[in-house]
Amino acid sequence: MKFEFRLPDLGEGVAEGEVVRWFVSVGAAVREDEPLVSVLTDKANVEIPSPKSGRVLSLHAQVGEKVKVGGLLITLEMEGTAGPAPVGAPATKAQPVPPQTEPSAPVPRAVGGNQPTATSSPVLASPFVRRHASELGLDLTKVRGTGPGGRITDTDLGPARVGSGDATSSPMWPALSAPPVSPSLPAPVTRSPPPAADDVLERIPIRGIRRVIAEHMTESRHRAAHYTYVEEVDMSELVTLRDRMAKHVEKQGVRLSYLPFIIKAVVAGLKAYPRLNATVDDAREELLVRSGYHIGIATATPEGLIVPVIRNADQKSVVGLSREIQDLAERGRAGTLSRTELTGSTFTITSLGALGGLLATPILNYPEVAILGVHKIQRRPVYRTDGSIGPADMMNLSISLDHRVVDGFEGAQFVAKVKSYLEDPHQLFAELA
Repeated sequence: MKFEFRLPDLGEGVAEGEVVRWFVSVGAAVREDEPLVSVLTDKANVEIPSPKSGRVLSLHAQVGEKVKVGGLLITLEMEGTAGPAPVGAPATKAQPVPPQTEPSAPVPRAVGGNQPTATSSPVLASPFVRRHASELGLDLTKVRGTGPGGRITDTDLGPARVGSGDATSSPMWPALSAPPVSPSLPAPVTRSPPPAADDVLERIPIRGIRRVIAEHMTESRHRAAHYTYVEEVDMSELVTLRDRMAKHVEKQGVRLSYLPFIIKAVVAGLKAYPRLNATVDDAREELLVRSGYHIGIATATPEGLIVPVIRNADQKSVVGLSREIQDLAERGRAGTLSRTELTGSTFTITSLGALGGLLATPILNYPEVAILGVHKIQRRPVYRTDGSIGPADMMNLSISLDHRVVDGFEGAQFVAKVKSYLEDPHQLFAELA
């Protein structure tokens, strides 16, 4: 007897998952609860076990392919039953050929003339591309995808418009038809472009975490109205305080960086200006101001940038924050963080530590409305208000904000509050007294 296993519901808000790795192959035997497949959702890999014991008849999704919740993943032949032979094995009876899940090859887009007739194949496109197409009034069945396996990308939405019947008739895009030729003049000579140099060193598929990052960044730039505000901070007192505390904290096996102090200062700023501790619900056109302070920490991993979340950061000590940052970073690089630990942030901090440079314009971790960039601390001469010049440990903060809901003045006030706590870090401890 055949058993068809479909992608289960992996958590609230998860509509699909990308197949990262199969642990089985066609014809292999698998026991109940043995790992079947690793699926990526929201930058977290979820290992799905087999619900039954049996033999693998067919795999219905390839590595790199996205499967919707409820979509068919694998077909098993249950133990003790005589089912059809797996693909590639001789069979005494012809088996029906399953329908193709992807077109065999992408069809080039027309640069003029009528759009090609839509086929009955399923439309392959990411949720962002589908939403973008809906906003533009496009019918994706009439768009030819240029991505892998005919997948429709955001750039494919350009010349295609619903009901236009012609790729050049959209008022949003310049006409691509050739200019009229005068009968008295010779027809222009069409010359083919010179062949491109064969200098491609490597073709790297954009899959897994890198594809999630690409889609998320594109959606953020498409949705939010980014602007960046920059301020410099005198970190001299905090440098001294951190050096003194590190001697005691590191005896507990915890490395004390500046990040826990910055988190504490950010939380103090968010309490003073709560509209920055918020997310945007674009569907309802609402700003959702949050009561919890869940701080995302952008973390580099071999697979790409992830954002582990420190929940209820306002309720944790500097040492507690240090310990949690270290744990999340280590497990993030190992790829063992859960989806819960990678979602639900209300404000994000991104820092490259000593390699932090002077200035950056971080992209919002949509649907959040603010992200703080922390740059390197550099000792340099500073002109003081009393007229003297002396050395100081200076650092730049660059905050990117969604101008749709946060005005420049409010953003500047928030940064000023964060700056005041960093320049006089004893305020952080005075509030705890």
